[in-house]
Amino acid sequence: MSISQMLIPEYDMEMAKTRAALERVPMDKLSWRPHDKSMTLGRLAGHIAEMPGWGTLTVSESSFDVSPVGGAPYMPPSFGTTKELLEIFDKNVGAARAAIAGASDENLMTPWSLLAAGKTIFTMPRVAVLRSMIMNHVIHHRAQLGVYFRLNEVPVPATYGPSADEGTM
Repeated sequence: MSISQMLIPEYDMEMAKTRAALERVPMDKLSWRPHDKSMTLGRLAGHIAEMPGWGTLTVSESSFDVSPVGGAPYMPPSFGTTKELLEIFDKNVGAARAAIAGASDENLMTPWSLLAAGKTIFTMPRVAVLRSMIMNHVIHHRAQLGVYFRLNEVPVPATYGPSADEGTM
C-alpha cells in the first residue's frame, strides 16, 4: 500500500468532521474572541478553511514562504457567509485530496520547507508536513472551534463519538 493510500481515508474522515463544524460557524459572531490573545471566531474558521489548501502546496512545491523578501506576504482568504466559508474549504479539500492521491511515495518522502522572509522555519518530509501541519493542525483548530462554539451556545458537532449537544449521550 502506498503512503497516499494510507493517508486518504484519514484525510477524508477528518475533513468531513471539519466541514460539519464549519457549517455551524455563526456569522453574527465572527468578531468574537474568548481572550485578547485569541483569534476571532471568524479568523479561526477562515484559518481552518484555508489549511487544507496548504496540502496542495506541500505536495507540489518544495517550500512555501509566508512573507517572501520583496514579495507580497501570504493573505488569508476572506468570507462573509457560511456558503463562502464552505466554498473555500471544499475547494481546498478537493485540491489537496487530488494532490495527495496522485503523489508517489518518493514525492511524499521528499523534504519540504516552510519559510518566513527567506529563513527556514522547519524542513520535514512532505508526508510529515501533511500529517502534522495540515491534518493535525486542522484537528487542533477544529477542537478550538468547538470551545468557541460551547462559549457561544452553538451546538458542538460530534467528532470521535457522540456529542451532548446532539442528544446522543
